[in-house]
Amino acid sequence: MLVDPSVQRNLRKSRVGIVVSDKMQKTIVVKVEEMIKHKLYKKYISRRSKFKAHDENNECRVGDKVEIMETRPLSKEKCWRLVKILERCK
Repeated sequence: MLVDPSVQRNLRKSRVGIVVSDKMQKTIVVKVEEMIKHKLYKKYISRRSKFKAHDENNECRVGDKVEIMETRPLSKEKCWRLVKILERCK
């Protein structure tokens, strides 16, 4: 059974977040905020997660809005990579 490679790639998770740290070489820390609805009380709750992502060219700065995509593990904690910078910090 052959599967089109572009279809397989779309199964990977993708997130949009803000860069909170760029101190490491070729690595950024991205904070992703999600609004989820509480099952019982039906109120919206803000959830925050931090992901370490691979930034090959060290082009991101703190405050940039970026899109990251899931990838194979690159190190102990890093299994996301930078797709594109959506908005530069002012």
